[in-house]
Amino acid sequence: MKKQIIIINGTGGSGKDTFVELCQKYEKVMNFSSVDKVKEIASIIGWNKGKTEKDRKFLSDLKRLTTEYNDLSFNSITKAVNKFYKNSDKVLFIHIREPEEIERAKNAFNAKTLLIKREGLSNIESNYSDASVDNYNYDYIIINKTLEDLDKKAQEFISMITEDNTLRR
Repeated sequence: MKKQIIIINGTGGSGKDTFVELCQKYEKVMNFSSVDKVKEIASIIGWNKGKTEKDRKFLSDLKRLTTEYNDLSFNSITKAVNKFYKNSDKVLFIHIREPEEIERAKNAFNAKTLLIKREGLSNIESNYSDASVDNYNYDYIIINKTLEDLDKKAQEFISMITEDNTLRR
């Protein structure tokens, strides 16, 4: 099986991390978020790891500033991709919210894109990153209905990658 890079997105609470955890039952998976380094900086300056609207806006704004200043998130993604190609994991999930960053990473790393949606969950509109989740034409969309259903979809997604050695639309 060829290594696959999947850019994953979805509004807060949609089940992205749960989907990745479920995929780990079926294949060796690496999980990385484009906001990890931003969160490290935020913690140093007093962010308490909250997920309120104020916290989410703070992280979104800080990510934008660090991107403009030194391209921190993309550089950290590049390091994660390099690490992925050196290890035994078969799938790398990269969490990215912003449409322009999704497109940039998709092109740079020959990735496919995946949106996780959860029935009955409203989009978060308090910041640019969360408000932009639906502003991209994803290769795949998975609807999260129940944990059991999401597990089945994770298994099917991994199976599709394993069987075909490529991702089809």
